[in-house]
Amino acid sequence: MILLDSYGWIEYFAASKLADKYAKYVEQANEENTITPTIVIYEIYKKIKREKGEEMALEVYAQMMNTKVVPLSDELAMSAADISLTFGLGMADAIVYATARSEGATLVTSDRHFKGLKGVKFIG
Repeated sequence: MILLDSYGWIEYFAASKLADKYAKYVEQANEENTITPTIVIYEIYKKIKREKGEEMALEVYAQMMNTKVVPLSDELAMSAADISLTFGLGMADAIVYATARSEGATLVTSDRHFKGLKGVKFIG
């Protein structure tokens, strides 16, 4: 199971320099192999809508809905707060990392805030 961070979704759909490295994760994403925290949906929808328009944002949202969406529960929020204090992560990153840990998923990202953390596959 993987958690594809916002960074990966954005790289892929913006056809950025790392898009090819994220292609297999995005194109093969489904409920059996990929989880998506609701905060990632927020981040992606907002960024894609602002930069590419609502139609593209809705297309990306539809792709993310093929994954197992994990809502932010009170337990997950408290775990994220502890992770934020321990690792110095911002709120969104702490929620993403806490979600990956709670689901036993590998976090796939290029966000340097996660580099070197246990359970992270860093794509550079």
